[in-house]
Amino acid sequence: MSLSVFFSEFFRLLTPTTLFNSLWATAFGIIVGMLPGLQATMGVALITGLTFRFPAEQVVVILISVYVGAIYGGSRSAILLNIPGTAANAATCLDGNPLARKGQAGYAIGLATTASAVGTFIGLLTLGIVSPLLGKIALSFKSWEFFTLAIFGIVICGNLTAPKDPLKGWVAGLFGLLLSQIGRDPIHAYPRFTFGTVALSGGLSLIPVLVGTYGVSEIIGVMKMPKAYTVRTKVDRVLPRMADFVRYWKTIIRSGIIGVIVGAIPGVGEDTAAWISYDVAKRSSKNPDEFGRGSYDGLIAAETGNNACIGGAIIPVLTLAVPGSAPAAVLLAAMWLHGIRPGPLLPIEQPMFIGTVTAIFMLATIFMAILGLSWVRPLVKVLQVPRTILMPIVLVLCTVGAYAINGRLFDIYLTVLFGVIGFFMRSNDFPAAPLVLGFILGPMADDNLRRALVISGGSLAPFFARPICQVLWALTLLVIISRTPLPRMIRNMFKRRAEA
Repeated sequence: MSLSVFFSEFFRLLTPTTLFNSLWATAFGIIVGMLPGLQATMGVALITGLTFRFPAEQVVVILISVYVGAIYGGSRSAILLNIPGTAANAATCLDGNPLARKGQAGYAIGLATTASAVGTFIGLLTLGIVSPLLGKIALSFKSWEFFTLAIFGIVICGNLTAPKDPLKGWVAGLFGLLLSQIGRDPIHAYPRFTFGTVALSGGLSLIPVLVGTYGVSEIIGVMKMPKAYTVRTKVDRVLPRMADFVRYWKTIIRSGIIGVIVGAIPGVGEDTAAWISYDVAKRSSKNPDEFGRGSYDGLIAAETGNNACIGGAIIPVLTLAVPGSAPAAVLLAAMWLHGIRPGPLLPIEQPMFIGTVTAIFMLATIFMAILGLSWVRPLVKVLQVPRTILMPIVLVLCTVGAYAINGRLFDIYLTVLFGVIGFFMRSNDFPAAPLVLGFILGPMADDNLRRALVISGGSLAPFFARPICQVLWALTLLVIISRTPLPRMIRNMFKRRAEA
């Protein structure tokens, strides 16, 4: 994408409607992100249901602004309460809260805001440069490659989001894949897993599944949290010193690159990007002992990494129609609902769309920085809203959002059902991201598998003979083997032989 395309789209978007929508959506995202337990995915899914009748471009503006604001907003509660507003801000607690306890809460928020803005800028810069190039490569993908890519995405997502037991991540991904098969198949309209129920003939709607899994389950989880927590309302200096950023420029660039790379991996998400960025910064630091005690370096690394991940997560959405994170999955679903078809043909069918998305990211980043630095004291007060007031309001909005898409009462039942399922999964360490990713990638895997078998006359050989498929299968096998006892058994065998 050329600079002329970016600037033409950016100036085209400078209309009162677009600016207003981006402003309020970014503010809403910050509030959602900073309230403990309300994840970015829930915020994006909620707004998707409430903006169904908006023009497609304005929906993209609103959703991206909410996404950017929510990932940043979680740093507020992480710094002030030592409770991450979103999972992406868990690493921020390690150094943000110690700084707050030292009386530097405002300065820590200022550092987090600036680092988030820089990270998002790195992500959008990469998005504008890499997406058109990857889109050209993606044109060589056929049905065999897309099926293999879907399986690879589910496997790697399950592997990375379930660090203790990858089998639970893979089970969750397979469960989501099976759920996506409910309804009439897209080729012959044959009913599958409907059990004679008319409501299931059209399949499960994505928004109720998302809102239930992430929204309702998190509402239940928040209501079970300890009742009392202390909010530090005293705020000191907010604007960070330029010298602090110049001193850690290597950390900023390194964390930005890590965030983009992690974001481009299907289904992994911002929390992984933040932890990897933090870990690499600690290993590379001359003073690693300062980490966890109020290190500027650690705070900058975590916030740069998780926000750079946003741009990386959008890259596979636009070029491959594969989400890089859970909020990106909701964004992909919203694009489908509004007639936008991401994938290899997007640069051909809508050549300006990548430039539009990049320009929207720039707008959201600007508003995030302005609101983040100017609304420190007012937004801190939001953390004092009692959950007994807040959670019922959020539950009503979740229900309205799920109902608004199709106008079916059945979707409300689905939302509640998946809320219970999501809470059960969370309580038993089953990650929700693989389930959502499996549900989204299920139709792509199903359609392309059947299409490929029709083209090849029922032969499975092309799935293993085509070069891109071979690379994806090899990576999938490597991911599975790396998390099984086999490598450890082999090492122990060679160790015993050496000792003998």
